[in-house]
Amino acid sequence: MPVPWFLLSLALGRNPVVLSLERVVGPQDTARCSPGLSCHLWDGDVLCLPGSLVSAPGPVLVPTRLQTELVLRCHEETDCDLCVRVAVHLAVHGYWEDPEDEEKFRRAADPELEEPRNASLQAHIVLSFQAYPTAHCVLLEVQVPAALVQPGQSVGSIVFDCFEAALGAEVQIWSYTQPRYQKELNLTQQLPDCRGLEVQDNIQSCWALPWLNVSADGEDVRLVLDVSEEQHFGLSLYWNQDQGPIKPWWHSNLTGPQTITLNHTDLVPCLCIQVWPLEPDSVRTSICPFREDPRAHRNLWRAARLHLLPSRGWRLDAPCSLPAEATLCWQALDGGPCLPLVPPLPRENVTVNKVLEFPLRKGHPNVCVQVSTWEKLQMQECLWADSLGPLKDDMLLVETRGPQDNGSLCALEPSGCTPLLSRASTVRDGGGGLLISPSSPFILLDIHQRWALVWLACLLLAAVLFLLLLLKMNPVKGWLRLLKENIRAGAASRSRAALLLYSADDASFERLVGALASALCQLPLRVAVDLWSRRDLSAQGALAWFHAQRRQTLQEGGVVVLLFSPGAVALCREWLQDATSAPRAHGPHDAFAASLSCVLPDFLQGRAPGRYVGAYFDKLLPADAVPALFRSVPVFSLPSQLPDFLGILQGPAAPRSRRLAERAEQVSRALQPALDSCFRPPGALGTGRGMGPEAGVRT
Repeated sequence: MPVPWFLLSLALGRNPVVLSLERVVGPQDTARCSPGLSCHLWDGDVLCLPGSLVSAPGPVLVPTRLQTELVLRCHEETDCDLCVRVAVHLAVHGYWEDPEDEEKFRRAADPELEEPRNASLQAHIVLSFQAYPTAHCVLLEVQVPAALVQPGQSVGSIVFDCFEAALGAEVQIWSYTQPRYQKELNLTQQLPDCRGLEVQDNIQSCWALPWLNVSADGEDVRLVLDVSEEQHFGLSLYWNQDQGPIKPWWHSNLTGPQTITLNHTDLVPCLCIQVWPLEPDSVRTSICPFREDPRAHRNLWRAARLHLLPSRGWRLDAPCSLPAEATLCWQALDGGPCLPLVPPLPRENVTVNKVLEFPLRKGHPNVCVQVSTWEKLQMQECLWADSLGPLKDDMLLVETRGPQDNGSLCALEPSGCTPLLSRASTVRDGGGGLLISPSSPFILLDIHQRWALVWLACLLLAAVLFLLLLLKMNPVKGWLRLLKENIRAGAASRSRAALLLYSADDASFERLVGALASALCQLPLRVAVDLWSRRDLSAQGALAWFHAQRRQTLQEGGVVVLLFSPGAVALCREWLQDATSAPRAHGPHDAFAASLSCVLPDFLQGRAPGRYVGAYFDKLLPADAVPALFRSVPVFSLPSQLPDFLGILQGPAAPRSRRLAERAEQVSRALQPALDSCFRPPGALGTGRGMGPEAGVRT
């Protein structure tokens, strides 16, 4: 029984009458223009070089629009080639800078003068034509009488006959003036092949072309190739994907005539058919007849597959492009619909056969991917079920963060997200931990037992009652107040991060930086310095390492410390004062040199205060040697200003002044041996670059 879904009689028979073309006789190119204009076609090709934009000295002629028309250039009655006729519409652009120049121009064209001069506006118009693999440019000269020159007004057009091109080719056309006063116009056009024109009797390359009919054959599709006996031709079936190159599916060299049957399950919207005679430089004919076929679209979704890749990646494989979106959901063990995440992840347009990435820290068997069109859900896959086992009887907790870093918790259920009492009930590990990256607007966690919510509520209630009991006891109140103060100070200091940037002037200075970093870690502060990350520097490169450390430090409310030395000052001056010279080579681990490309814009654009702090060592650098640009942030002399320096590093929760002075004394004692090694007598430094006042500041 015939299938009513599709019947293709595609006007692809032996006489496809679609469009009749005008004939142009003779091999010579010509140019003609609108009445009132005069034009001339220069002989020979010109170089296709637009040149740079220049300012118009006054009113000038410029092209404003391109139009094309297909014609046949015939050498004999049945020996023609396809040719592209191009019309360039022109207008006057710009104004006279000096009114006197305009007046002189008008007078020269005044017919009442005894001897009027033929004043006109002249332009040289270039037409560039490209059809792979050839390019061809012509130069047209056009003159407009002064009477027609009105700034901003169209003056007519000039028509060029014509650029020869191959059937089915894609052509690109540009137009601009010499000299060039504006951005060039461009036009891209796909030329028809032998099927779309009434040309098979006039263009010899179409005579031997295999003609193709596509029709339904029950459940399947039949390709009938109307080819003379013993004629050899090629047949190719391919997937014409919008994203990326075409993908060949089947190819064969055949002898006509032929009838080929395609299984209905092989049909997809991007399946195309190409036929051509097996002759040198033959014309190929392509059709894609299944683009609007409903069954082909259903087959496409059946063939699509979701794949989970290492390191949170995934890919949707399909033969054709899919107009679809993907998002994440949570599938409970007891069945029911997959619950969208609250708040929902932003939907992503799917690019098939391309690796994408989920905003997940880790996988979970209950997290699934939904791919849908605007009409309906097309597919759902729980990608982690194979690697992490079957669905679990877990509950999803959603933590939402507000703009003031305030948060709330809710439990995702079929009826919605049920709010919980307090953020204190969050279980952060042992039961699965964080699922979503902190860069997302929410954090997901899972708890392995549903009864855990009841236990959490009970524990919270017991903790509140215990605190109330303690507050009734006066002797305990003072102890609690001190404990609270110490915990706040300790937590704040532990959470404070510091990134040290310095120039590796020599080995003794590196030892001094290492001693400072080690001493700061005892405060405690979390210190990052390239001395302790040489392996990461080698793997990532100095610039990438610095960007990652700077972003993490500032996101956590930390501070970037610039340690100035003679070498660091010289590098800064190199960037600020001598940007035209070639940069000097630096060591592979010199994070300071690499970081200047990011640090300097922060200072130049006023983003540095609150993020950066400067420091230098008393006897290694004069106080006025630090460039003025960097004094928009606090700059401290070490070790004499250590208390103030440590107070800035530890932030608002820094300890009281007496405790701060004790810590400064500890850091000073830790630095002293390394400082002494930087001030050896002259000659004791060997061949290294000297440190101390005698070394001066490199310029």
